[in-house]
Amino acid sequence: MTTDYPFGLAGSGLGLRRALLPALQTGVPNGIDFFEVSPENWVGVGGQLGKQFRSLTERHRFVAHGLALSLGGPAPLDTGFLGELKQFLDRHDFALYTEHLSFCSDEGHFYDLYPIPFTEQAVKHVADRIRQTQEILERPIALENASYYVQPPQAEMDELTFINAVLAEADCYLHLDVNNIYVNSVNHGYDPVAFLRGLPGERIVYGHVAGHDLEPSGLIIDTHGQNTIAPVWDLLAEAYRSFGVFPTLVERDSNIPPLAELLVEVERIRDLQNTHRLCRNAHVLSEEAA
Repeated sequence: MTTDYPFGLAGSGLGLRRALLPALQTGVPNGIDFFEVSPENWVGVGGQLGKQFRSLTERHRFVAHGLALSLGGPAPLDTGFLGELKQFLDRHDFALYTEHLSFCSDEGHFYDLYPIPFTEQAVKHVADRIRQTQEILERPIALENASYYVQPPQAEMDELTFINAVLAEADCYLHLDVNNIYVNSVNHGYDPVAFLRGLPGERIVYGHVAGHDLEPSGLIIDTHGQNTIAPVWDLLAEAYRSFGVFPTLVERDSNIPPLAELLVEVERIRDLQNTHRLCRNAHVLSEEAA
């Protein structure tokens, strides 16, 4: 395994869920290079479950993917939570913290992720909150492109322009969710490959693939409850062709199968990465020989 990307990340990973802990206690399969958890599900967890979690974080690389910070929300950032989060990240030596480019709270928590208006004002608002978050956590963070189901009101730009503007204004990393590009492209009628190629590949720290549910109406819901489908795998392959191989993991949040079934998808990521490395090396050698 090589570490071509920041924070010591490389290879193929898996989102850690509590249902997987018993299978992982006997040993982590070689195909899993890193894990991801949502810190909201683990901050303050003690007892036997906390010990099992700590035994994994002591021996394996982890990243944290937040759910509740609400970077695009109107209410002040929850600095109390950020203080607890910093202690959690420090205690477990997490490589990286990422959050969604969305909002999920105002006076209360909405228990879902909502799109931010695609406006210049929103760009500056989110970038200011990213900088505040990084100062409190004393580490850089990355933003994930989020799925959404209704067009944000009063849009002054499209989604791609908005994402690029926030990343540039905040000067932060990109957590690339390939499934979310596919979901949004179907739900909102745009070309996923063109969207992907328009993102700043030099900012990518790692990626997601996941499954989703298809409603009878044709709407795709980003549930992370099914296997990754062929068009998403194709889009990941295109991302590797466009930007080079980057660390990538499988997200599965519901309808969780046995670990052995999830490992099939983890290994598929590894196979794609190896294929694209070989193709790129062959291309370089042919150019040198020309």
